[in-house]
Amino acid sequence: MRVALLSLMDAAQGEPQGLRGLLPIGGRSILRHQLGLAMALGCSRIVVLAETLTNDLVVLQHAAEAGGARFHVVASARALAPLVAAEDELLVLGEGLLAMPEDALRLLGDGPVVLTLPVETGLPLGFERIDINNAGAGAMLLPGKLIAALGDLPGDWNPGSALLRIASQARIVQRELPQLLLDQGRWRLIRDEAEAHRAEPGWVRLHTASAQVRSPGLWLAAGVVRTLGPALLHAGTRPYVIALGAVITALLGTGAGWFGWCGPGFAMLALAWLVHQVAGLLARVERDSLIASSGVAPLDQLADWVLDGMFITLCAWRSEIPAVIGVPWGIAWFPPVVLFLLLRLLVRLRGDEAWIWWLNDRFVVGTLLALSSIFLPFDLALRALVVTLMVVGLFLTARIDGPGSALPAGGRPA
Repeated sequence: MRVALLSLMDAAQGEPQGLRGLLPIGGRSILRHQLGLAMALGCSRIVVLAETLTNDLVVLQHAAEAGGARFHVVASARALAPLVAAEDELLVLGEGLLAMPEDALRLLGDGPVVLTLPVETGLPLGFERIDINNAGAGAMLLPGKLIAALGDLPGDWNPGSALLRIASQARIVQRELPQLLLDQGRWRLIRDEAEAHRAEPGWVRLHTASAQVRSPGLWLAAGVVRTLGPALLHAGTRPYVIALGAVITALLGTGAGWFGWCGPGFAMLALAWLVHQVAGLLARVERDSLIASSGVAPLDQLADWVLDGMFITLCAWRSEIPAVIGVPWGIAWFPPVVLFLLLRLLVRLRGDEAWIWWLNDRFVVGTLLALSSIFLPFDLALRALVVTLMVVGLFLTARIDGPGSALPAGGRPA
């Protein structure tokens, strides 16, 4: 079993009443981020060294138990010994350490190890010295049997510092932390609130760096998250609140279309899709960093279909076909239904090509429909779009089939 030892003892620099582990990053305490890191490393027991049980620790306990881990608060190193068996592995994280989970998994996940830094690099960053050449990097994975050595030390020793020296004496393998992680902000020690504020923008950028930004709408959503995400999360704005804003915007757009303002309605539906993408990216940031649910319901596919239904409805309301005498009822709905089904079909057909993502970008589609509604004969523009997508589909199908897939003479498969 893996046991995690976290700490909530050190005061933040310049704030005697504030604890370093409670400094907020993205609206959640560093201690909460460390809990996510510990659970990503497979820890099934979480032990927090703290002077007393507080409301912050109760919230942390609920998060740990929701993830299937047992949670303990101890006030001294001696109280830690009964919670760690000799055959266990003990993960020790320094107070204030903020690390990307994938980096910690790679560096710590394969056995007893102490992560280190050159002393001239580590000490100015706030890490603790091990010896004349090395400083600890704030994380180590140790055999549980080393806990027994804590009983021989004075009670006022910090368990993290003591275990760092015990591990050094036991000749636990030391692995130097790559300098690149420090340079990119993927591994850092937060010591005060100013450092926490400076770390947030880079932390959000790191968690959105792998987002697939292949179309204008997704590019805008990523830009909004990287610019406003730290402020939103620091203010406690959760992703589901932003998702609710997307729902309200979509309803307002549909209402505008009902009253005949279809151009602004299309624009508001495009904006609703953009806001929904922002909420999804923020949810991803929380999910990746906290290793927990972000509170956004898993209804993305349903939301996309509902939004397409709203676009189709506005297209039908905008059409001038129903005004023509003798035209069957419902014929105005046919072109937009075909249009959006074609958009989805082409994305599935060739979703691996970058330009196809533009067809899946409802910000682009909504903007195009809004401009067509205001400046062009809408029905003609809609039919031109449908024909264009059909031609594109035929071209893509020909590329997929290739010359070798033609039927043999006689018209029957071989």
